[in-house]
Amino acid sequence: MLRELGALLRREFLRYIRTPVWIMSSLLVPILYLVLFGQGFGSINELCLQPGACLGAPNYFSFFSVGMVGFVALTMSLFSGANVIFDKGLGIVKRQVATPAPRSSIFLSPLLFRSLMGLIPTFLVLGLAVLLAHVSGFVGLTISGSPGVVGASEIFAAVLVLSLMFNALFLAFGFAFESPQSYFGVVNLLNLPILFLSNALYPPTTEPGWLRNIAAYNPVSMCVNVLRETLFSSSRFYSYPPEIYLAGLLGWAALFIAIALVLARRALRTP
Repeated sequence: MLRELGALLRREFLRYIRTPVWIMSSLLVPILYLVLFGQGFGSINELCLQPGACLGAPNYFSFFSVGMVGFVALTMSLFSGANVIFDKGLGIVKRQVATPAPRSSIFLSPLLFRSLMGLIPTFLVLGLAVLLAHVSGFVGLTISGSPGVVGASEIFAAVLVLSLMFNALFLAFGFAFESPQSYFGVVNLLNLPILFLSNALYPPTTEPGWLRNIAAYNPVSMCVNVLRETLFSSSRFYSYPPEIYLAGLLGWAALFIAIALVLARRALRTP
């Protein structure tokens, strides 16, 4: 299985580097969001005047830029299933199923590759946000905590798990649906509610109580909670330590990946 998985991963890599437009767009889109929206709303610090309003972030831009990590991890995974649909239309998936390669490797190769590639723009957002703090005329991310090795590992793990779970789910939809219209109709129905029912972009104090309760169990919220609590050393504003949020995120990931495996196995079943 490892040999077949390696060959399929190599195919994913070659397809990736042969599409420079896709590479540039995947890197530029989060940067544009951060610069345009982040700088546009970065001066609205009235939202963070009350103690704990922005969960320990020193200003709204710092709160927003960390939340953008969850936003980018979610949106970058949307295109995973679309590539599968295009491969199915070209007959590539049918040829892969006809080979001796295990069905699991056909699913795991794009899952692993897309999840790892999705880490690049997410951490690019964090790096750029920190860099903007040193550019005159811009608002930047202020890290008021001292993450250390353990904190950095928890941040990396949280972003990777979030990327894995959404890539798995959207890849499974790609194997299950036959048309791009059906695929994007379903993922857009899930994408925006998942994002806006989290605390990635809005301070919890601005949300009604029922929305705040939903956001507390949202996987995007759990991911950005790990980042904010670690980067801002603001444990007093959170109900749990980062390890508990990471454990909850792993629970969501197990559920999403289990659903994805069921859908992918059915779709890859030889007729």
